[in-house]
Amino acid sequence: MTNQDSVVDDWIAERMSHIESSGIRKVFELAKSIKDPINLSIGQPDFDVPEPIKKAAKDAIDAGRNTYTLTQGIPELRQQLLQRVEAKFPKSNRDLIVTSGTSGALVLALCCVVDPGDEVIIFDPYFVMYPHLVSLAGGKSVFIDTYPDFEIDINKVEKAITKKTKVILFNNPANPTGKTYSLETVKELAELARKHGVLLISDEIYSAFHFDGLLQTPADFNHNVLVLDGFSKSYGMTGWRMGYAHGPTKLIQEMIKLQQFTFVCAPSMVQYAGLTALNQDMSGFMQQYKLKRDFLLNGIKDCYEIPNAGGAFYLFPKAPGGNSTAFVEKAIQLDLLIIPGKTFSSSDTNFRISFAAKQVTLERGVEVLRKLAKSF
Repeated sequence: MTNQDSVVDDWIAERMSHIESSGIRKVFELAKSIKDPINLSIGQPDFDVPEPIKKAAKDAIDAGRNTYTLTQGIPELRQQLLQRVEAKFPKSNRDLIVTSGTSGALVLALCCVVDPGDEVIIFDPYFVMYPHLVSLAGGKSVFIDTYPDFEIDINKVEKAITKKTKVILFNNPANPTGKTYSLETVKELAELARKHGVLLISDEIYSAFHFDGLLQTPADFNHNVLVLDGFSKSYGMTGWRMGYAHGPTKLIQEMIKLQQFTFVCAPSMVQYAGLTALNQDMSGFMQQYKLKRDFLLNGIKDCYEIPNAGGAFYLFPKAPGGNSTAFVEKAIQLDLLIIPGKTFSSSDTNFRISFAAKQVTLERGVEVLRKLAKSF
């Protein structure tokens, strides 16, 4: 270690010791070193932003709409989004903020409600960002194991609630598992949060990728649920960074206040493009993803133990031999890029496959996965 490193170490805040580099980013870097990878690691759609949405963004730039907007979002976009929310949740008096990505919405929400030492309940496996953002807010993550089928045991959740519990963080459809939850589970979770006066944050960024039946949201049963959603996954706009949150007016107003001093606003031209996106029919893409899910599932289900995956664009099979890191290392030797389960979990038994890929890539992936299953 150099003298400079030693000095810099003294500057780094203690909270950063609880935040590690994403295992997914490490795989992204690895992909650059493989000539022709079979990349089933990427958590973003394989389709491009539709042309009308691109044109709307370009038109906004050319029209000079490149300045800061109102912190809560341009009125036209907020109005359209609120109309949709009010149609879905009539008489719930929900307010809405347009944010710099759905992750931006989560940062704002946690920083607005979590005090140092407060507890946030997270279901394991979880999206990689969750525990790190809890740490950033000064909170403590309390993990609830959902293996092997990723179902939520409401009794476990209630037992985990203490006087310090401030938030339950729920993801439906879920990353990394692709799990979608029943009406009964969602309702019980919403009612439990209300019973104990705990904020339930429902991350529904994959809401468009729900393949079997209707999407169940806890906001149907508890008006104080904060719902997060966005444009990244459903319109292929991952790099455009625009999400939104709707929920209790007082909480949304606090999030608006905090956004003034952090993200300021979502990108201006993207907000104007969002008006076009909301009127873009994406159902054909969603149907394609259901077919991708079915193809991958049917191609490997006789070789792997795979819990129900009704949404998002992931499968989370159990690794042959029970060690996903060893399994993934073997897969990489065959140019297959997948993500070990320990990236999303305290357990290292499962691995994540993304089927957000071209058909030829999925076909190559199935071939290698079947070969790997035999070798183990």
